[in-house]
Amino acid sequence: MANSLDVDKLEDAVKSVYQDVAEDPDEEYHFEMGRPLAERLGYPPEHLDKIPAEAMESFAGVGYYFDLADIKHGDDVLDLGSGSGTDVFVAALHAGDAGSVTGLDMTDQQLEKARTLRDEAGLENVSFEQGYIEDVPLDDGTFDVVVSNGVINLSPDKAQVFEEAHRVLAPGGRLAISDIISEEVMPESIKNDEDLWAACIGGAEQIDRYTSAIEAAGFSVTDVRENTQYEFISERAANACEKYGVKSVTVRATK
Repeated sequence: MANSLDVDKLEDAVKSVYQDVAEDPDEEYHFEMGRPLAERLGYPPEHLDKIPAEAMESFAGVGYYFDLADIKHGDDVLDLGSGSGTDVFVAALHAGDAGSVTGLDMTDQQLEKARTLRDEAGLENVSFEQGYIEDVPLDDGTFDVVVSNGVINLSPDKAQVFEEAHRVLAPGGRLAISDIISEEVMPESIKNDEDLWAACIGGAEQIDRYTSAIEAAGFSVTDVRENTQYEFISERAANACEKYGVKSVTVRATK
């Protein structure tokens, strides 16, 4: 990662955008949000019917990975960058009462919204923790599955994120993520643009580097598929996508 990145500035930009996503989901963003997006990405409507509708209003995922995650009844699941909780609530349907789902997020407003919705739904096997995906405040080998949706591209230190995911997974555990990548390495002008970074574009890693970072952390990558049904909606974001091959992929890896 280029040394010219102002990491604090990027973090502030990301927090600002996702604070707004939690509080004002109807505003205009570079990316689409809500239940129609979730259904187009492949979330079964019968699952979405069972989770809090308000969580879905702020859903800003970029793909569907639950088929690859293969969450079983009794599994313990961690969601990196859980936002308002859509994927945590869906994961809880799969893990059941015998399992648990933990969401990790750095944004106060998202955590507050997710915890309120959890309490209203009476989900005792769901928790939301404050923290950074580069420094997960949880014990080694705690989880069977780690998931993440559209978040790792927002991290300036992706290698560290994958190392942390590997650390908290039990042997044989699964990593299932949807994220934004690029076909070409992006220029510094885009990487240092905090608006495009918060829009999930500036931090998109070139796909070979992305999968190499996963493998360097100790994983075996088993699946990489393109999510052609995902697209950015602002003109500025769409232009960057066209020029550098920015797109959504879903990746599965095992420890």
